[in-house]
Amino acid sequence: MTERRRRIVLARRPRGLPVADDFDLLESDAPEPADGEVLTRTVYLTLDPYMRGAMDDAESYDDPIPLGGVIVGATVGEVLASRHDGVSEGDIVEVHGGWQSHAVAPGGAVRKIDASLAPVSTALGVLGMPGLTAHHGLLKVGEPRPGETVFVSAASGAVGATVGQIARIVGCRVAGCAGSDEKVAYCLEDCGFDACFNHRTCDDIAGALRAACPDGIDVNFENVGGEIARAATMQLNEHGRMAVCGTISNYNATDPELVPDPLWWHIVRRIRVQGFLVTDYADDDESARAELAGWIADGRMTWRETFVDGLENAPAAFNRLFEGGNFGKLIVRVGDDPTAG
Repeated sequence: MTERRRRIVLARRPRGLPVADDFDLLESDAPEPADGEVLTRTVYLTLDPYMRGAMDDAESYDDPIPLGGVIVGATVGEVLASRHDGVSEGDIVEVHGGWQSHAVAPGGAVRKIDASLAPVSTALGVLGMPGLTAHHGLLKVGEPRPGETVFVSAASGAVGATVGQIARIVGCRVAGCAGSDEKVAYCLEDCGFDACFNHRTCDDIAGALRAACPDGIDVNFENVGGEIARAATMQLNEHGRMAVCGTISNYNATDPELVPDPLWWHIVRRIRVQGFLVTDYADDDESARAELAGWIADGRMTWRETFVDGLENAPAAFNRLFEGGNFGKLIVRVGDDPTAG
C-alpha cells in the first residue's frame, strides 16, 4: 500500500504573526526515492524562530520559502525505503524534511542518530541545531574566560539554557532573563544560573540587569534584541563581546522600530559585536555534539522539551515561540517513535 504524505505549505506571505490562512495542508501519495535517495517517515519536526524570516520574501542568509513550498526545518524520521548504500531501512535519521509526514532526501544529506545517547528528539534540540548554535556561538564567538560574567537572554529556551550551562561548565558566572517565574526557576534550579529575572514582570530592565550582573557583562549572548539588548549593551565591560544569535522580539514587527542607536557605546567600551550562523562552524559539529553528549552523560547538562501532537497543529504551535507559550525546545510529534520505551 502506498504511503500517504501530508504537507504544510506556505499559501501567502504572513504580515505580522502568522495566521491559519497563511498555510495550506495538502495530501498526496508519498514520493518514491530515486537512486542515491531515501524516503523517511517523520517522527518529530522542529519549530524554530528562524522559520518566520524564511516565510518573508526578503533578503536574508537563505532563500525564502516559495509560495506553495513546504515550510522548512529539520526532522527526525524513520527510513522507510533506501536506495543509498550508507542508509538502511529502519534507520533513525536527522534530515531537513520540513513540515511534512514523509520526505525524500539524498542519502548523503541524512545523519544517523544514536538512540543510546539520549532520546532521539534531542537531535532537534540539545544535540541538534540549537545545541550546536549554543556551543559554537558561545565558545567560538563569545570566547568566555573563567571568572567572567555571561548574560543570556531567552535563557530558558533551547539555545539559551544550553548557553548558560556551557558557560557554567567553563567557569563563568551566568545570568539571564526569561519570560515567566517558572522559567526563571528552571534556569536557577535546573540549569545552574547564578541569577535570572522575569523580563515580563520587570519595570526596570536596566536595573534588573545591574542586580543580576553587579560586575558588568563580559559576554552577552543575544537572542531577543529590543530593550533587553540595548540595556545589556550599555552594561558590557571594556572589551566585552556580544554574540548575536537572534532578535526574536522583532521577527513579527510590521513597522520599523525607532530605537536609540547604541553603537557609540561599542566605541567607548571597545566592544566586539559579531553575528553568526551555526553553519559557519559546521566542520566542528561532530566534536561539539560529542562534547554536549558527554556533559549530558555525566549529569552536567540538562534539557527541556515541549511536545505538540499532530502535523496539522504545527502552524498554531509555531506562534508559541513568539508569545512565550513554549518551554525549552518546541517539537511537533508527527508519528510514532520506534525507539520509545
